[in-house]
Amino acid sequence: MLDDGPSGQRVERGEPPVDGAPAGLPPPAAPGWLDDVRRLGAGLKDLFAAQLKLASAEIGLARSGFVMMLFMGLAAIVFAVALGFTLLALAGWGLAQWFGSWAWALTALAGLQLVLLVGSILVFRRGMHWLTLPATRAELATLAKEAARQGKAEGERAGE
Repeated sequence: MLDDGPSGQRVERGEPPVDGAPAGLPPPAAPGWLDDVRRLGAGLKDLFAAQLKLASAEIGLARSGFVMMLFMGLAAIVFAVALGFTLLALAGWGLAQWFGSWAWALTALAGLQLVLLVGSILVFRRGMHWLTLPATRAELATLAKEAARQGKAEGERAGE
């Protein structure tokens, strides 16, 4: 594109005018360290973007791992119960062979299960008792009584 210069002559844009005057000064060059800082910023941006992408991928993997873990836990429970029933049936069959009577075998098996049930209930109750922190509660009660006794004695001394 052609323009009229200051002298009225036609010159192309971007070229200095014919009379030799500069069309404009080029922008001053940025210092070298500023370019290094820009590259450092871009590198850090790329690094953190990659770290964020890795973290989001791992969170997705952990989420799917958690779901898989729940399903496999459920499957393990189902298979454990099935194995328990199978072993119970085998024990009943063995007792029936030993006693020679299914009635006596099932009675012995029911008695064994009753003893195991009562034992597990007692152990469960003991665990629940431990959860109440009995020694800590007793120690705190002793400290509270001692503090009350000491406070009462100090109050009587102050009143005298």
